[in-house]
Amino acid sequence: MIRLVVANQRGGVGKTTAAVNYAWYLAARGRRTLLIDTDSQGSIGVMLNLKPKHYFSHFLVNKFHLDECTIQAGENFHVLCGNKETVQAESALAGAMVRELTLKVLLEPYEKQYDAVIIDVSPSINLLQTCAMVYARNVLIPVNMDLLSLNGANAAYDMIRLLNDLIRANITAVGLMPCQVDQRLSVTALVQQGLEKMSEMFQIPILPAIRTDQSVNKAFRARRPLLEYDPGSKAAQDYLAVFDQITTSILNQDQGHAQKQEATA
Repeated sequence: MIRLVVANQRGGVGKTTAAVNYAWYLAARGRRTLLIDTDSQGSIGVMLNLKPKHYFSHFLVNKFHLDECTIQAGENFHVLCGNKETVQAESALAGAMVRELTLKVLLEPYEKQYDAVIIDVSPSINLLQTCAMVYARNVLIPVNMDLLSLNGANAAYDMIRLLNDLIRANITAVGLMPCQVDQRLSVTALVQQGLEKMSEMFQIPILPAIRTDQSVNKAFRARRPLLEYDPGSKAAQDYLAVFDQITTSILNQDQGHAQKQEATA
């Protein structure tokens, strides 16, 4: 099963665009896909023009059945939307025992319904981000071409290392994804140098770059995933290269874990 969190502690780096399009990519290839928005801004619902009856907070706090809270966004494509009530939902979790396992406990009973679960988290260190990383164990880190975005990527990886050290969460950063790349800008070279140092230091692969492309904004205004709206655009082609790579990586990793479990059984 494919489980992935898209995270960066800096906002505006293309997290939601990556999450939405990866979910659409998987669904279009026949994988039953659940996209979860744990951000109180509810950006995924806005981006796809979704108006569900119930939200992530109802599933998390009120223990509604997952099917009551998801909304279909396409064939094989279901979304669990976030809204402003997510903030109160996170507060309700603060006193729970073994709270880092909350999403794992809640989602595992529904996993037979899906082949993939993609989670978009807020651009800040919080409990829901921790829960998402512990559940998914795979993290994609988009990095916009500015130095604050690079700092946010480092902070996201620091969280991964902390969880692995403290609770042996076995979380992997599947890649650093450069976004909004324009080689004509001098800051691009600075950020790319920073990414190369981060990649070398922490052994995280640098994924194919997502080039600047007005089609991304046009797809957002049309309330559709870029890969559906303009699959021939340069950014769409870049995303496809990234998604092919991380899908192979996650599936190979899962196969390796399964073989280790069989060997120790």
